[in-house]
Amino acid sequence: MRGQCLCGAVQYRLHGSIRPVIACHCIQCRKTSGHYVAATQVKTANLEIEGSDAICWYQSSDQARRGFCSTCGSQLFWQPRDKDVTSVMAGTLDGNTGLAIEQQIYCEDKGDYYSLPVLSAEKTS
Repeated sequence: MRGQCLCGAVQYRLHGSIRPVIACHCIQCRKTSGHYVAATQVKTANLEIEGSDAICWYQSSDQARRGFCSTCGSQLFWQPRDKDVTSVMAGTLDGNTGLAIEQQIYCEDKGDYYSLPVLSAEKTS
């Protein structure tokens, strides 16, 4: 799977298995994205980045940092401090992904201007 920022200065490839998408409605994700964040996740060793010199890392909390393109500002990555994984913003993936939102977190922090769909754990035929 491949992806990139808006201007193409940062391009990446994901190797191996990736997690279904999680939508995060926390205040930090809302502030950095302008809405909420939808991200998949991969082992950091399975993330290959071209143009890493164009990534600006921002330490957004004691627990994690966020990676943005320093040219166009695209939010690309979220890395927890003590784990060997990187969350990848689903909207930066190229083409059809076959992914779906599996879970929503920090729903109590969501903006009052939108409603959340109910996600069912049951599969329908």
